[in-house]
Order: sequence, then C-alpha cells, then structure tokens
Amino acid sequence: MIAISEAESRVMGVLWARGASTADEVFAELGAAEGWQEATVKTLLNRLLKKGAVSAESEGRRYRYAPTLRQSDWVLEESSSLIDRLFNGRVAPLVAHFSQHGRLSQSDVDELRRLIAEIDGDA
Repeated sequence: MIAISEAESRVMGVLWARGASTADEVFAELGAAEGWQEATVKTLLNRLLKKGAVSAESEGRRYRYAPTLRQSDWVLEESSSLIDRLFNGRVAPLVAHFSQHGRLSQSDVDELRRLIAEIDGDA
C-alpha cells in the first residue's frame, strides 16, 4: 500500500472531495487553513504523483491532479494498520479503550448497537 504522510493526506482529502483539481485549486482550499505556501502544495502533489497516489494531466502550463488511490482503500489500510499495531488486530479492545476514556458519544454507542444487531442478524 502507498504510505501517505499527514500533510499528504490533507491534499488527498481535497482531491477525494473535489475530484481532479489544479495545484491552485488545492492551495485555495488548504493554504490558509494549514498555513501553507503554494510551493508546499505543489511539493506535496509531486510527492503523491511519484508515489502513484495521484495522476497528472497537462492543461497548458499547469497540471490537473486526480486521485488514483481510492479513499476507501486508504482508510481500510490505515485503520487495519492502527488496530494491528495497537490492539493486536482486535477491534473490541479499541472500542473498550475509547469507552474507558469517555471518547464514545451516545450516538457512537447507538451506532455500535445497530452494527452489532446487523451482524447478529446476518449470522
């Protein structure tokens, strides 16, 4: 799987949300919020291009970047890696950890109940 840094994931987030975009468009969306210069966005896009996470299509003197890495694939890989590293590949200890530290809202608990009911219904 393609390793993506935190900063690169911010750029990917824009591309996943907007679709193909120029560096200027990505900068307009992220620059001020992240405190980045336009050169930073271009550097991150070039890194992602070299990694194969995005493609680039020439439009005159600029490029339009499009994600080639699907967000769902990246999220699955990242979450699986986290659970493997911190909880020996088990989800229940992750949920218990968040519960013990008050990080589960009532809506989270309701959603977990709904998911468990779906799983039980499928068994």
